[in-house]
Amino acid sequence: MLRKIAAVSLAVSFVAMATSGIMMFVVEKPSFTLQMHPVHKTFGLLMVAAALAHLSLNFRGLIAHLRTRSVAVYGSVLVALLVAAYGVAIQKTVPADLARQMDAAAAKADADD
Repeated sequence: MLRKIAAVSLAVSFVAMATSGIMMFVVEKPSFTLQMHPVHKTFGLLMVAAALAHLSLNFRGLIAHLRTRSVAVYGSVLVALLVAAYGVAIQKTVPADLARQMDAAAAKADADD
């Protein structure tokens, strides 16, 4: 039963994350991003929990997949790209005064809900 719940949770949270993320990508307005943030954040947390459950329930299968050289190389490349993307994002800082304004606007938007 836990396997079925994890699979459904992972699927629904993926759809929520994908659609909210695509909408935020297409509608490039900080105000819209603030509107979508609660949905994206909530289903992001659900997706992490469901993915952890899925990985723990299917750990042997994952290890079997990783024993295939091409899959291991592909996974390694994806991890390297993720680390590089985080590195680039961390280096791209927002000016302090703008960050404070954005944080205040986000806090106000959360308080109005």
